[in-house]
Amino acid sequence: MKKTFVAALTVATIAGSLVTATPPAKANDGVGAGIAAGLIGGAIVGGAIASSRPAYGGPVYVAEPPPPAPCYWQRQRYWDGYGWVVRPVRVCY
Repeated sequence: MKKTFVAALTVATIAGSLVTATPPAKANDGVGAGIAAGLIGGAIVGGAIASSRPAYGGPVYVAEPPPPAPCYWQRQRYWDGYGWVVRPVRVCY
C-alpha cells in the first residue's frame, strides 16, 4: 500500500510539474501533455501494483490443542494475615 501511495504521489507531482512548467502555446498542446502524463503515470502505478507481494500469507499449519488434563477441586487453607481461610482450588495433574 505504501508503494502504491508513493507511486501515485510521484505521478501527481510529475504531472503537475509538466502542466505548470510550460504554458501551452495552443489549446491542443495541453491535451498531448495530459495524455502523455496519464500513460506514464499508469505505467508507474501498474508496475508498482504488479510487483507488490500478495496481502495474505501462505497456508499455515495450526496444531490442535492438547486434551484437557484431568482436574479436580480441592479445599485448601491459607493464612491471609488475619486468620486461616479455606477456599476451593482447582488442581490439575
